[in-house]
Amino acid sequence: MRRSVLLVPTAGGGLWSAWSGGVRWICGFTDEAALARFALHHASGDQPMDYAALLGARIVDEVVPSLDEPAGLAVDIATEDGSMFFPPVVGIVADGVAVDSGEAQEGRGHGR
Repeated sequence: MRRSVLLVPTAGGGLWSAWSGGVRWICGFTDEAALARFALHHASGDQPMDYAALLGARIVDEVVPSLDEPAGLAVDIATEDGSMFFPPVVGIVADGVAVDSGEAQEGRGHGR
């Protein structure tokens, strides 16, 4: 995931995300076909879906820590039997923003 280039839809000047289980999930796709499956259900009519191409490492190392809430990475969510989730836990995101680290619980108030 860290070395993969992911296509992340953009909306309203930011990256497209969804909330589930108290976590904000940044949604990324491994290729244009996976993004197109997602766009069928989330794009506005015949408008093309804008996206940014980002390394997975940039998402979990830079984007996630910049958000003021627990956040993780969801990959290929429109692909049956192919979705992958990288939750905001130690070993995936920085310790300071991981929900299972003492640092995150003290510094951000998100201890769950």
